Amino acid sequence: MISLDEAVTARLESHGARFEVLVDPDAALAIKRGDFEGDLEDVIAAEDVFENASRGDRPAESDLETVFDTTDPMEIIPEVIREGEIQITADQRREMQERKRKQLIDTITRNAVNPQMDNAPHPPERIDNALEEAGFTVDPMEPVQQQVDEALDALRPVIPIRFEEVTMAVQIPAEHAGSAQAKIREFGDLEREEWQADGSWIGVLTFPAGLQNEFYDTVNEHSSGEAETELVKDKDELNTR
Repeated sequence: MISLDEAVTARLESHGARFEVLVDPDAALAIKRGDFEGDLEDVIAAEDVFENASRGDRPAESDLETVFDTTDPMEIIPEVIREGEIQITADQRREMQERKRKQLIDTITRNAVNPQMDNAPHPPERIDNALEEAGFTVDPMEPVQQQVDEALDALRPVIPIRFEEVTMAVQIPAEHAGSAQAKIREFGDLEREEWQADGSWIGVLTFPAGLQNEFYDTVNEHSSGEAETELVKDKDELNTR
């Protein structure tokens, strides 16, 4: 369950009665869109249906039976969310907007590059400032992924930017290969790998170009700086430097 401070109220009025439930705002939006895949009990603040959630008043069981054909809160809660309205205070809206702005900046930073600077990643601060200069407003009620394209359209007149992937070859010495390769795999799609006779590991991965600096840091950290890497254009090549 979530805390009351994290929850918003979903409200449904039907047959002269009012029903309210307390739910995580992002989960509520996902449920309304029909793409929620988590556990309901993890995203609600109470396994209960209220007539007035702020006072803790509960509706009559006869009203629940009339509207929902059940008194089971876990069956009623999703229906209240789907069919009702999500009530968000001004403070909650600001918090959601700020959280999604940070998520949007993170998404763009991890995927975007500067084509005028040899496809170097843009720092988060540059993306943040450019969004501000472009006057882009994050919609707290929409998923971040659905706002990325619109944000990029707003950013392009302000900074040179595009989404791009890179393919990287890396060779890890035998003494570090076991643990390092597991961390490196997490960066993207493993196109190819080979374990060498000396116990070293070679991998070719494709991942968002904005992760290059983080990739180098991870490789160096888990190989004590002894790994060799190369940015490659041909995925069939395993040359390293």
